[in-house]
Amino acid sequence: MSETSEFSAQNLFNVKGFVAVVTGGGTGIGLMATQSLAANGAKVYITGRRMEALENAAKEHQPASGEGQIIPIGPCDVTKKDDLLRLAEAVGEKEKCIHLLVCAAGISGPKAEPEHTDAESLRSRLWDNEDVNDWQNNYQTNVTAVYFTTVAFLPLLQAAMRPKGQLEPYTSSVVTISSMSGIMRHAQGHFSYNTAKGATVHLTKLMSAEFQKAGIRVNSIAPGYFPSEMTAKESDERQKSHVPHEKIQEKGHVPLERPGREIEMGMSVLYLTKNQYVNGEIIAVDGGVLNVLAGR
Repeated sequence: MSETSEFSAQNLFNVKGFVAVVTGGGTGIGLMATQSLAANGAKVYITGRRMEALENAAKEHQPASGEGQIIPIGPCDVTKKDDLLRLAEAVGEKEKCIHLLVCAAGISGPKAEPEHTDAESLRSRLWDNEDVNDWQNNYQTNVTAVYFTTVAFLPLLQAAMRPKGQLEPYTSSVVTISSMSGIMRHAQGHFSYNTAKGATVHLTKLMSAEFQKAGIRVNSIAPGYFPSEMTAKESDERQKSHVPHEKIQEKGHVPLERPGREIEMGMSVLYLTKNQYVNGEIIAVDGGVLNVLAGR
C-alpha cells in the first residue's frame, strides 16, 4: 500500500539514477524528451547525425541543478547498422545498462496534396511530386531505423531489469515517437509519411509483445503539431523551433487552436518512463485532432 507522500509529482516522475539514450535528441521532440528526463535526474545521452547540434543542445539546456545530465554522443546515422552498433558499444563502455531508449529521429518526406477530383489531374499531381526513393527513405528512417535502434540496445535495456525478489521488480522501457498521422485517415498530403508512421505504430505493438519476454516495455507517443524542425522547417541558436498559433488555427482541425507545448511532451515521456504497468500503448498527444479527423 502506498502512503500519500508517494503520490507527490516529485516522486512519481523522479528518474534520478536513470540512464537514457535519445536519438534525434538535439532538436524538436527528442530535445523535449531529453530536457524532461535530465531535469528530473536522468543521465541522457543524445545522438544524431549533426554533432554540432547535439553539442549545442547539451550546452544550452544542461540542467542548472540536480544530478541530471545531457551528454552528446555520436554522430550516428540511425539508418546505418554499423553506426547503431558503434553507438550501443560506446554507451556500453560508459554505462552498465540503460533504463530508457527514446527513438525520436525521423523525417517528413515529400508532400503532394490530393486536391483534384479529376483522376487524370490527381494522378499527375501525385505522380510528378513524389518519388520512389523518397518513399523508401521515409520508411527506412521512420520504421526500419526504429527497429534496428531498439534491437541494438536490447542487451543494455535488459541489463537494467530488476528481477522479482529484489525490491520492486523493474522493467526497462522503449518509447518510439510515431505520429497522429499514423492513426488518421486524412493524408495531409503526406502519403509516404503517414504510411510510415502507421507502420511505426504497428512495429511498436509487435516489439511490445515480443520484447516483454526480455523484460522490456515498448510504447509510443503519437504527437500532433509540436514545434520542431519538421513542422517549423528550422531551429534557432538554442536548437529550438517555433510554430505560431495562427499556423495551427489555419488548419481548422485542432480544437485547442495551438501547437503542443514542450512541457506537455515532457509529461508524456516521463509517464511512459515510470509507469511499469503500461506496455504496447500508443498515446496520442494531439490536442484533440483525432476527435475531429477520422482515425482507424
